[in-house]
Amino acid sequence: MKKYGLIGYPLGHSFSRNFFNEKFESEGIDAEYVNFEIPAIDDFPKVIDENPDIQGLNVTIPYKEKVIPLLDDLDEDARGIGAVNVIKFVRQSKKKLRLVGYNSDFIGFTQSIQPILEPHHRKALLLGTGGASKAIHYALRKMNIECRFVSRKKREHVLTYEELTEELMQAYKIIVNCTPVGMFPHTDECPKIPYRFLTPRHLLYDLLYNPDVTLFLKKGAEKGTVVKNGLEMLLFQAFAAWDIWNK
Repeated sequence: MKKYGLIGYPLGHSFSRNFFNEKFESEGIDAEYVNFEIPAIDDFPKVIDENPDIQGLNVTIPYKEKVIPLLDDLDEDARGIGAVNVIKFVRQSKKKLRLVGYNSDFIGFTQSIQPILEPHHRKALLLGTGGASKAIHYALRKMNIECRFVSRKKREHVLTYEELTEELMQAYKIIVNCTPVGMFPHTDECPKIPYRFLTPRHLLYDLLYNPDVTLFLKKGAEKGTVVKNGLEMLLFQAFAAWDIWNK
């Protein structure tokens, strides 16, 4: 039996295990998908040593960037993004194992957002500066959409939430929440953007999918904006991960 899995911490929120195990069962694939909840990236080599039959791994928060130094190679897109959410195990011999990092997040996001983009959606604000936002930035830039990062902390080339003026909000019609703010069980929270400046020409995309409608999306919908959660992106990136492992 082949084994696949997920590394991250914590993993209570993850949908991957159920998704892949249901896929294996329905398609008659002799494989299982296991969660490896590791409290530190230093535990990653132990996962590999104790599971010699692993064929591939997904990577989630907080290790999408931290895992890179432990890999043997990155594909071109993962290198450009600077974050990995898929690891392919390449066994060249019984003793030689190569770990190659990929990023399927940008693939899933691209496939999910493209159908709802309009000609006036040419600039985007990305809320958050972690590994997820890097993948979204990479995807949007490939679609020739200009991006600005927004964070709670002031730093070079990054806006703070307090700097989001009405003028900026009108110029940047796409707003993507790449943070965990608003995720279950903290459903009464939302990123602190000035929602009063939203219009029906805005598009709000939340990478979160639990709950289905976050407070971020609810506040956008109240202003008539187009809103979408991250469930479809999650499915698309999982399909892409499976293709990467088996190509």
